[in-house]
Amino acid sequence: MSDESTSLYAAREPIFPRRVSGWYRNLKWWIMLLTLGIYYITPWIRWDRGPSLPDQAVLVDLANRRFYFFWIEIWPHEFYFVAGLLVMAGVGLFLFTAALGRVWCGYTCPQTVWVDLFLLVERKIQGDRNARKRLHDARWTPRKVWLKSSTWAIWLLIAVATGGAWVFYFADAPTLLVDLVTLNAPAVAYITIGILTATTFIFGGFMREQVCIYMCPWPRIQGAMMDDGTLTVAYRDWRGEPRGKGLKRREAAADLRTVGPQIGGRAPAIPMPGVPDTNTGVTGPGDCIDCNACVNVCPMGIDIRDGQQMACITCALCIDACDEVMAKVNLPRGLIDYVALSDAPREAAGGDPIPAWRHAVRPRNLLYLGLWSLVGLGLLFALFIRPEIEMTVAPIRNPTFVTLSDGSVRNAYDVRLLNKQAEPRQFLLSQSMAPGLDLDIEGETGNTVTVPTDTQRLVRVYLTAPAGSDAAASERTDVRLWVEDMASGERAHTDTTFNGRDLQ
Repeated sequence: MSDESTSLYAAREPIFPRRVSGWYRNLKWWIMLLTLGIYYITPWIRWDRGPSLPDQAVLVDLANRRFYFFWIEIWPHEFYFVAGLLVMAGVGLFLFTAALGRVWCGYTCPQTVWVDLFLLVERKIQGDRNARKRLHDARWTPRKVWLKSSTWAIWLLIAVATGGAWVFYFADAPTLLVDLVTLNAPAVAYITIGILTATTFIFGGFMREQVCIYMCPWPRIQGAMMDDGTLTVAYRDWRGEPRGKGLKRREAAADLRTVGPQIGGRAPAIPMPGVPDTNTGVTGPGDCIDCNACVNVCPMGIDIRDGQQMACITCALCIDACDEVMAKVNLPRGLIDYVALSDAPREAAGGDPIPAWRHAVRPRNLLYLGLWSLVGLGLLFALFIRPEIEMTVAPIRNPTFVTLSDGSVRNAYDVRLLNKQAEPRQFLLSQSMAPGLDLDIEGETGNTVTVPTDTQRLVRVYLTAPAGSDAAASERTDVRLWVEDMASGERAHTDTTFNGRDLQ
């Protein structure tokens, strides 16, 4: 038995993706610009809600337990709106994965977006793939220190901006910025910025593909969301194999297509790539010239020609690289493309691929779309029908009633009134279903109470039944408490009970 211990740890091999241009690369640039623009600019958008309310368009006000999104205001008891949005996000992710594979991972995942941004900075300072690889392998010199430190410094600035933009969603952005610069901001703001800065800097600059492979659970879940009909980035091996290393070898292999017996005085037909000719037995050369362009541009460092892999994020950069090579060697594009695995036998036999829309419009995808739409319509319906004023009533249970000196019976209730308007409102309280009950509000003259702007107020309400009345003598009487907005006339009610002495 060998004394040498076997290490189960494999050190990370740095990946240096080559620059590539093409339709999908341009699409990723536009998506990066859009997503980063939304993330960094949104906290600074203003929205006038009135003099007493915050004017930030998107604000998570933890202190007052509010969530503001332009004209929509979500209160704590309306958290089901947030839950519904999370459900829509999950179902939407299932829908896109079932239809187009891991498009979220390849185009809009924050890890992908920031890695692309960091790679852009790295490429601008250190050069393209070969230059960065040589710099990484070289010994430390003043030039290497300068290039590396410059790259890391810009990464750090981006990471600080990332953490800083996040905290602006939880407080008034201009005010918080001044407080941060003058060191007057709360400690939690600096801690949050520090944590997000460190994670962005490390994940985007150094861990990169390891976050997707080892830390993110989605690569392991996607298998349940995809099937042979899902459009995903794949290599048409039936067209590319057998590979030819370099143009000269490919040309030499192409010469074999003329070898064999003459049929009718003519050379035999050129066989399909990878398919032996029925007359000559000669296999046609594949379109893949084994240039490794698809591997060199992959940010995950994988070879898409090896088939579907957990590490593939379907960023489609290998499609751009392969199409560029195919154009140079005068071959049709699409050797690597968005394809469905179920189309491979059909295409290999010379048939036309099934249109992409037919892969998208499938029963499972329609089910996801229907569920997603149903949740969305339900949220819209709940948003439009929710009342502008709300009231909750909690009877005081200890004691359930009090007998006054004149024999009358009194019950107490804690009534919470909610004013969602951008100005103070006066509310009128009344009761119905139990004639003869008197209503009084503790600390108020009359039956009206003023609730400040966009807030709630808790008041103590007393209902009193005169001695000898049915309510005073009965064990329990149904009561309906009403609240009316004196300005708009809108009303709301809550049912409760009045407890009597039960003299029977």
